[in-house]
Amino acid sequence: MVLFENIWWLLVLIGVMIIIHELGHYWAARLFDIRVDTFSIGFGPRLFGFQKGETDFRVAWIPLGGYVRMAGEQPTDEPDPRGFLSKPRWQRLIVVFAGPAMNVILAVALLAGLYMVRYPKLASAQGPATIGYVKPNSPAAEAGVQAGDVIVQVEDEANPTWEDVLLREVVSANRALPIVIQRGAERLPMMVTPEIDPKAGVGLAGWAEKTEIEVGGLVPGLDAEKKGLQKGDLLVSINGQPITTVYQIHEVLRQTSGAPVTLLYRRNGQDATVQIQPKMSDQSGAQRWMIGVELAPRMIYSRLSPAAAIKESVKQNAKGATLIYQFLHAIIERRSSPKSLEGPIRIAQLSGEAAREGPMSFVNLMATVSLNLAIFNLLPIPILDGGVILLLLIEILIRRDLSLSLKETVFKLGFVFLMMVVVFVLYNDISKILPG
Repeated sequence: MVLFENIWWLLVLIGVMIIIHELGHYWAARLFDIRVDTFSIGFGPRLFGFQKGETDFRVAWIPLGGYVRMAGEQPTDEPDPRGFLSKPRWQRLIVVFAGPAMNVILAVALLAGLYMVRYPKLASAQGPATIGYVKPNSPAAEAGVQAGDVIVQVEDEANPTWEDVLLREVVSANRALPIVIQRGAERLPMMVTPEIDPKAGVGLAGWAEKTEIEVGGLVPGLDAEKKGLQKGDLLVSINGQPITTVYQIHEVLRQTSGAPVTLLYRRNGQDATVQIQPKMSDQSGAQRWMIGVELAPRMIYSRLSPAAAIKESVKQNAKGATLIYQFLHAIIERRSSPKSLEGPIRIAQLSGEAAREGPMSFVNLMATVSLNLAIFNLLPIPILDGGVILLLLIEILIRRDLSLSLKETVFKLGFVFLMMVVVFVLYNDISKILPG
């Protein structure tokens, strides 16, 4: 049942992305009076649709992808004064770019809409990047970092937030990351070399932010649920030790070896104490004690005005786009692993999970996927929009068309490369699902 739900929500997610993307191409083509013969959602034989004017709007049998077929689009097509290749190159450039541009606009619009309803912000977002935990024998520990240190500079960025630190950390596997630590009155320059996480394929330094921890969810049937804890409860202390990172809870549970623990939590400004019996859990072959709560940094929710929501959405999407390119650059330089790439199977899982969490989670995922689709399509890979844009820019620069044989060779190579990427991400998704 869950599998079919995941597939359904993947089709909904991808369907919206395709429609918006192809509408960009369609509207731009119509703007320049290019005849559009087909607007297809999916590939293969026509399943159903309708004719409007000159265009056949259809849904095809294979739902992954879509296309807009314009008159005179291929060099072998009959010459047509309203054909794609009959138009000036700058107009063709706009038509090709319009697809990814629409996906960016959709991502900004979706996040802005969310922020006007519910804007989530980490409680520690505006504070200094204070380290609350350092894993023993980790790169951070080996560099001399200690709990309580404040990161006042990471690379060339002064007074970073913890989010800024994380963005640099994940793309810096096996590369020295210069930081400056404030410890009391001392400012200490250090070099931390994050190691690559074999599962996620990103850099990990082995530190955690000092922040407030709340209950992000409850595991059905375990003692935390039975004792009345609720999502959103702020966890203050465990066995008298203040909680400033999730690792402190794990460490206390490990040390007590299954003995009941005393948990102090805060709800609506009122403190309460409860005794909880841990239970041994076996996750991914690793056994550990659990009390039955999903731990999360404390979030503060508010509503933004339309102008503020759009501004914040643009900011977050710009940061997301930068991170995507940093990831790709890190993969090329082997500072991140291609394992960090997600394919359709994993996206289907995420779609189902987000849909079950609620509309806001699904819309947030849709915004993320839309931005990723735009960035991916703009990569200079032949057969993608970015490859077509690159060839058009070269033709504009040299003021003549490239030879048909050269274009055919480039597009064949691009198709082979794209198929290799598809096979890899599918294998990557399956390897993450299979045990061991």
